[in-house]
Amino acid sequence: MGGRVYQVNIARHRRARRYLLRVSPDGSLRLTVPRGAAIADGLQFAASQSDWIERERIRQRRCMAPWRAGSPVWFRGREVRLEVGYGVVTCGDETIRLKRADGDLRTTVEGHLMAIASRELPARLLELAATHGLKVARATVRNQKSRWGSCSPRGVITLNWRLIQMPPPVAEYVLLHELMHLRQPNHSRRFWREVERVCPTWREHERWLRKHGREIL
Repeated sequence: MGGRVYQVNIARHRRARRYLLRVSPDGSLRLTVPRGAAIADGLQFAASQSDWIERERIRQRRCMAPWRAGSPVWFRGREVRLEVGYGVVTCGDETIRLKRADGDLRTTVEGHLMAIASRELPARLLELAATHGLKVARATVRNQKSRWGSCSPRGVITLNWRLIQMPPPVAEYVLLHELMHLRQPNHSRRFWREVERVCPTWREHERWLRKHGREIL
């Protein structure tokens, strides 16, 4: 693959409809092969993704790297640099008190941002629900690793705290997306018509998520 050598772990999945490639935290690759498909074709597909593989490995290293003075962090749609002063760290317009003078700042900064998200996101969700005549059983904010939000059959909506890192219009689109699941608990054409009705710019926000979402999760 572009002169590089990778360990590839191959797994067949009877429900897979296409070849899927993932980069594992140890740098190896996981190739999912649909039932009946050729492994050789899957390896050829993986070889064609060498540029993406390197970008993904760089992204993962960045996500696992310690946060220190100067580290870039997304906050309200802007990539800001952490600034460390005497006993505090600044993230955008937020000043956060430090318990320790050095070390990895990630836990402290993420905890502060999650607290902001817990105050702001459920309140905004309930405002939007009232505007559109919907009832939310409960709204919670969690540290989700693979999704921006979810809506249960009982009307419980769970939001990823990292929505606070996005531009506010993109975060609001995610809230509306989950609210529309109260009307259509699927991703059918009817569901997307509901989304279009309440958020005509949803495609633009989806493009932002595709471009920058992996930098946040």
